[in-house]
Amino acid sequence: MIATAQDGETLDALVWRVLGRTAAITEQVYDANPGLADHGAQLPGGTRVDLTLAAQAASAPPKRDVVNLWD
Repeated sequence: MIATAQDGETLDALVWRVLGRTAAITEQVYDANPGLADHGAQLPGGTRVDLTLAAQAASAPPKRDVVNLWD
């Protein structure tokens, strides 16, 4: 899945807009898109971002730590 950034959009905003969550996903997007961080905090309009692996991770439920109060 390829997403196209709007002018001045941050990567977090793009991931939220396309996938609906960012927790533990934005880092995966940087790993899957070498050189993306070179654009700085705001992406130029038209920047293509590969979200394939992140989309797969976003479809899985988030991992939650379980705390047992009574052992």
